[in-house]
Amino acid sequence: MLQHRFIESARKFPDKPAIIDRSTGRDVTYSRALLASLILARRFRKLERGRIGIMLPTSFGGALAIVGALIGGRTPVMINYSTGAARNCQYAQQKCDFKVIVTTRALLERVGCEELPDMIFIEDIMEQLGSLEKALGFAKTKLPLSWLKRIAGKTDLNRPAVILFTSGSEKEPKVVQLTQKNLLSNIDSFSDMMDIHDMDRVLAVLPYFHVFGLTINLWTPLCLAMTSITYANPLDFKTVVKLIKEDKPALLIGTPLFLEGYVKQSAPGDFASVELAVSGADKCPERLRTLFREKHDLEIFEGYGATETSPVISVNPRDSNRPGSIGIPIPGTKVKIEDYETGEECKSGETGKIIVKGDGVMQGYLNDIEETHLRITSGWYDTGDLGYLDEDGYLWHRGRLKRFVKIGGEMISLVMVEETLNARTPEEVECCAVELPDAKRGSRIVAVTTQSVDPQELGKKLSEDLPNLALPKQYVTIAEFPRMGSGKTDFRSLTKLIRDLDEGD
Repeated sequence: MLQHRFIESARKFPDKPAIIDRSTGRDVTYSRALLASLILARRFRKLERGRIGIMLPTSFGGALAIVGALIGGRTPVMINYSTGAARNCQYAQQKCDFKVIVTTRALLERVGCEELPDMIFIEDIMEQLGSLEKALGFAKTKLPLSWLKRIAGKTDLNRPAVILFTSGSEKEPKVVQLTQKNLLSNIDSFSDMMDIHDMDRVLAVLPYFHVFGLTINLWTPLCLAMTSITYANPLDFKTVVKLIKEDKPALLIGTPLFLEGYVKQSAPGDFASVELAVSGADKCPERLRTLFREKHDLEIFEGYGATETSPVISVNPRDSNRPGSIGIPIPGTKVKIEDYETGEECKSGETGKIIVKGDGVMQGYLNDIEETHLRITSGWYDTGDLGYLDEDGYLWHRGRLKRFVKIGGEMISLVMVEETLNARTPEEVECCAVELPDAKRGSRIVAVTTQSVDPQELGKKLSEDLPNLALPKQYVTIAEFPRMGSGKTDFRSLTKLIRDLDEGD
């Protein structure tokens, strides 16, 4: 059990910092973290049984609330506050049938969210603590390990550990319930494969409402007795670089957007403590690898995963990195490539749908049998991504199946168009390809860029690399792309924005 592993860490290293919270300036040792978690667990037990909403930033308070929820027998429902906090709260309550949401007033003010009727505030809980409650919590920390584990819940690996929501970048977010077994198997397999057991500190700035942040930035360090250096705003690149320089994490994990922001704000020597840099959640561009090599003599090890797989599916091993690939499957995870039309297994090098099986794969979407049956067959999860396995078993990503469009009877990859756009535009220009309906051909491709470009000149360059059917028929400039909490482009919102603009012309 996750909470049992945390308790073991706290007992083994009571005086070691569990969390260095650079948003609040507070350092919390494992013994203090255990005490706070037990106190919060007691409070949460008094609430309605079942699920409890957690809308807290990446911080010691957010981490301990999640741990406290599990110890208290409640399943944390992680709520995204970066893409419409009030709306996401209501959506989560509707889909998951719970009332109470744990948050902070500071966060509500920061994201512009009004207080909702069922909210409770973690600062109020801590201020209301009496000496008796603190003494009781302290006494529990001194109980024999077996007793303490019993208080924290029976060993049941099939028990829900968390409820998360898919990004919603393409359609309405789906509700993913991950079990103790899902998360623990992913943590152990990733840790073993990447050999991080001896690493002492990890930079933990990814949001907990994203599976990448929850599994790798929260539970992995707590289970391995590492120190997490937390900061609530991963987009504050300058400050994060300062933290890397001063607090010296050995493990640096992030999305390409975040990592690129950090490396550009850094100077040679700032990342001297970093032993391993891992990129995930989106495709790692070659320019980012080059920046890390030139500035810090560091290789980026790219991985791949999904909310539904807890998240890691594959990652490049430290002793045999293959840049451009998304690695080999982690132990206990099987990957197959299926023809997206016939369903037959593809041969080595043939592109098809990536399907996955293993202990990290969810049992299904919460209260959605139809969608579950569409995505899971005999334990195999359909990622909706296209890719291929090479002769050595490395996985190569070729984009989302839903990000393919049919034009003139041919399947065109929007990702391929984007990669070509990025290769033919300056580094500071971000590019995206969007599909719009077309009366003659069914669809047409629109190139969206963050800076204005010369359509005629760029079109000539693109024609050297792309077939005529894949060439953008229109160019639109938008200063900033809408983002998900992970930093990924919100394709659904961007497409709607471009369609609205097109219809308004």
